[in-house]
Amino acid sequence: MPSIFTKIINGDIPCYKIAEDEDSFAFLDINPNSKGHTLCVPKKEVDKLLDLDEASYTKLMIFSRKVGKAIEAAISCERVGLTVIGLEVPHAHVHLIPLHSMTNATFQHKEKLEPEEFEAIAEKIREKLT
Repeated sequence: MPSIFTKIINGDIPCYKIAEDEDSFAFLDINPNSKGHTLCVPKKEVDKLLDLDEASYTKLMIFSRKVGKAIEAAISCERVGLTVIGLEVPHAHVHLIPLHSMTNATFQHKEKLEPEEFEAIAEKIREKLT
């Protein structure tokens, strides 16, 4: 059965898409630690990040860096944190989290956003990718 991320990539579940290329896909986390919290995933469904072949791993990290730079340019924050946990969804993914304090990195406090806020944030990040 496909993961929720594969369903998002395939368009079966809507998302606030940030970017995509041949191998990777980025979208806003709908339960964000902070505004702009983005997930970068390989299009190929692999459970664990370290189970990706070296080329796919490298492509995902390069893609994540590009998206992270756009987040950093679009969202006021101290820095963009990168974390990989991978326990909730069996599909490798990288969290890019705009950090204002260590609280944003703990997954203990979540932002509540309206659909219009998500779309405005996604648009700001997309603008910085071009």
